[in-house]
Amino acid sequence: MAVTTSSNKDPVYKEYTLHAYRVSRTMAASKSKNQSSLALHKVIMVGSGGVGKSALTLQFMYDEFVEDYEPTKADSYRKKVVLDGEEVQIDILDTAGQEDYAAIRDNYFRSGEGFLLVFSITEHESFTATAEFREQILRVKAEEDKIPLLVVGNKSDLEERRQVPVEEARSKAEEWGVQYVETSAKTRANVDKVFFDLMREIRAKKMSENKDKNGKKSGKNKKSFKERCCLL
Repeated sequence: MAVTTSSNKDPVYKEYTLHAYRVSRTMAASKSKNQSSLALHKVIMVGSGGVGKSALTLQFMYDEFVEDYEPTKADSYRKKVVLDGEEVQIDILDTAGQEDYAAIRDNYFRSGEGFLLVFSITEHESFTATAEFREQILRVKAEEDKIPLLVVGNKSDLEERRQVPVEEARSKAEEWGVQYVETSAKTRANVDKVFFDLMREIRAKKMSENKDKNGKKSGKNKKSFKERCCLL
């Protein structure tokens, strides 16, 4: 039995192709629109070089442990996740820990909504450095009341090489009024937890700010109404 095919010159074929193209474009635009309508939470990775900021980020993004990673200047990642039943997007900026990039970090910190302050439990110096990084964040975000921030002790799989006691790190976090969590980018222990807990703090801050704004707006409207009544 002969099989009939449509040539590229066939009007029906052209109409079908055009329709398929339009559907494809519409679906792509719809997908882009849907993603842009999702809540976006901006997370900044902060800490000394070599503490595992990039390893944590890549483990969260791709479920992969990358042991040897070139020093980062600044890498940005975005991922769609489900946060407490709601689809959202997380934008992660992995910043350099080297002192050479201190001036550049200010610009990155301004754009951040929440911070993972990372140190290695195997290197006490990196823990000491968290205080300076925190001060830099507070200075840059001086106009904000409470900044979403978690202190993260990474490389918990290297317990035999621990230099930072859990009690010391937890005490410092309590002093700052933030949560302390130990992670392992290698075993994936608590990797999801720190990112999701931080997103919850960011979301709570946004909701509080929106509530305050709406309250002030409502107060202004009531005042304006009273003024009009007085004039009448």
